[in-house]
Amino acid sequence: MGYGEQGRRRPPVVDLADRRALEAYRPADAAVVEEARQLKEAALLDFGLTESAVASWLYAKCHHQIATTAVDTAAVVASGDGTCLLLYNPDFFVGLGLSGVKFVLFHEARHLVHRHLLADPELRDDPVFTLATEVAVNHVALVRLGRAHLPLLDGRPTGVDPRQVYDAYVEDLATHGLEPVSYEVFTETDMRVYGELKRMRHPPVPDERLCVHLVAGAVPADQQTIDTVTSSALLNSLLAARRGHAGAERELLDLMGRTEEGSARATRLWGTLGAGALRGETTRTRTVDWWQRWLVDVLGSKLRDGERLVYPKKRGALLAALGQDPMLARRGPVRDKVLVIAYDTSGSMPDHVIRWLTELVGRIDGVEAHWLSFDAVVMPFKPGERSEMGVPPDGVWGSVYGGGGTSFQAVADHVEGRTEVNGRVFDVRPDAVVVLTDGYAPPITPAEPEKWIWLITEGGNEWPETHTPAMACHRVTTGSR
Repeated sequence: MGYGEQGRRRPPVVDLADRRALEAYRPADAAVVEEARQLKEAALLDFGLTESAVASWLYAKCHHQIATTAVDTAAVVASGDGTCLLLYNPDFFVGLGLSGVKFVLFHEARHLVHRHLLADPELRDDPVFTLATEVAVNHVALVRLGRAHLPLLDGRPTGVDPRQVYDAYVEDLATHGLEPVSYEVFTETDMRVYGELKRMRHPPVPDERLCVHLVAGAVPADQQTIDTVTSSALLNSLLAARRGHAGAERELLDLMGRTEEGSARATRLWGTLGAGALRGETTRTRTVDWWQRWLVDVLGSKLRDGERLVYPKKRGALLAALGQDPMLARRGPVRDKVLVIAYDTSGSMPDHVIRWLTELVGRIDGVEAHWLSFDAVVMPFKPGERSEMGVPPDGVWGSVYGGGGTSFQAVADHVEGRTEVNGRVFDVRPDAVVVLTDGYAPPITPAEPEKWIWLITEGGNEWPETHTPAMACHRVTTGSR
């Protein structure tokens, strides 16, 4: 993905996925590079504190953020190896200033989300949809960042101006005796912009120089990488919203409302995340059940930010003076949350549930996951490794075995550090323990029952919810796909 430019567009002068080449190409003045870096960091800090939780999470996943003159403006490169790079021209960022840099970075992040949620090939091949995307993205950026106009560079606005496109739309429809909608209705949802532009007899064709997004293939955009990175960012934003981050909740609700209309793919992806819980409703899909949405919600409450989150006094005072809610900021390293997933191999455990859990945990940032299979004894394993039922041979741990009764106490003894497995004691304190089982074994009372989450398969015994003390418990629909 790449942001717009006002001068002549030029093809990439180096491989935009080659970090060394990008850094080596005609390096800018060191002072300019440092000023641009500080502007970028200040913009990302504001995203995380107040303005865009989604953009903040997306850029947290761009592990390489490179100042380079190999691009004229800014670009997010999604390469085929699964990584995303943020590239930015330091002179461009310095010329824009902080507010302009925030606009550009928000624009780029929103384009990634748009590409993820509205990735239908037929839409992407339609130049009117490409224009509609620019209008929708820039309209949302203007509203969310509190701007009246596009950022200026050398006194000229950058990018596609939603108001100018709307004016051309009104003129076209009036010429042909059609009634235009108001600007508010025109920009109500992303697909509404597209639908209204399709009513035009002659939709405007913006200059390709205004935005590299208007040029197919201008910047590498591997769809699988975009889907992986963006879905992870949305999931972490959802977890933040369920932990009480009001800004994240408002942003996700707005994003859902703008993208669901007219797109079965977007509706399905939001349903997969379980984001409907934010507005008290659930989208029916074939891939997600209530227990999955419930688990996302419960994990969001149990994997709370730790003691390294502090209240920034100076920034907090400024926010209070501006009438905004104070937010917490990180200071120093924050330890990973420890999540234990244990599943009962004494019965038939559904493969798709294990696969979904693996994908879910893999998309949550800052989580150290420990996977256990158990019957009468506990056996650590790595997701994806399977074996025939039976007792594991000496020295071979990591495959899933089963058979021979069930003991929840064996799991508790292991995760609470009282027993050794393969000569090793579990020496970390878990923040949450997820147990997938049919529930048929003697009940237990863990040392910290508030951290345990029980997923009970169909026909199982839901004793944890009536136990004293009661524990989080939900039935798994094993037939879902």
